[in-house]
Amino acid sequence: MSEDALPPDTKLTTTKQRWAEEGRFLTGRIARPDAERLPPGQHLVRDWPVLDLGLQPVVTRESFRLDVTGAVENALSLDWAAFSALPQSRSLSDIHCVTTWSRYDNTWEGVLTRDLLDVARPAPHAAAVMLHSYDGYTTNLLLADFASEDALIAHSWEGRPLTQEHGAPARLVVPHLYFWKSAKWIKAIEFIARDKAGFWEERGYHMRGDPWGEQRYSDD
Repeated sequence: MSEDALPPDTKLTTTKQRWAEEGRFLTGRIARPDAERLPPGQHLVRDWPVLDLGLQPVVTRESFRLDVTGAVENALSLDWAAFSALPQSRSLSDIHCVTTWSRYDNTWEGVLTRDLLDVARPAPHAAAVMLHSYDGYTTNLLLADFASEDALIAHSWEGRPLTQEHGAPARLVVPHLYFWKSAKWIKAIEFIARDKAGFWEERGYHMRGDPWGEQRYSDD
């Protein structure tokens, strides 16, 4: 699905945009990730809540393709076999949603972004990435955040393949940022010279999204 095919604003989209305008959930407290495991304003859950734009695209492993484009020396177009042939890793991390829930100790399996970067080789002027999903969703990340040591393109969670509702067959996981930055149903990674806003960022959400700094919403 192309970005032009993005669904019209849903009730969830409208509500979350209003939260951004109102600064909902902000506590004004800044935590230090090396000292506090739970970021300000968050509460723990045992399940894994589902939030999306109202569409859950069906992407099979047979139809999956991940394109790596833009400011790279080696553009890629990976089908499932090529994606699976990249080095595979396992990672344990917490996740934090901007809607205030956090879940500890999630076990992921997939391709570390650093291993993908070794193959794609970003150009010297690359500063950020724009992530594109099969449902038309987009979100931006600074290259340094995308390349963090615990970030990966995950295909499995807790020893099982991801379910459709959680982004199967593959999604990004960037644990140190709010989870809207971890795009589900990932389709393309576009390396760009200048950071620019994605779907939620255009609707009032923060350009970076650091949970410990409560970067839920734009400062503008």
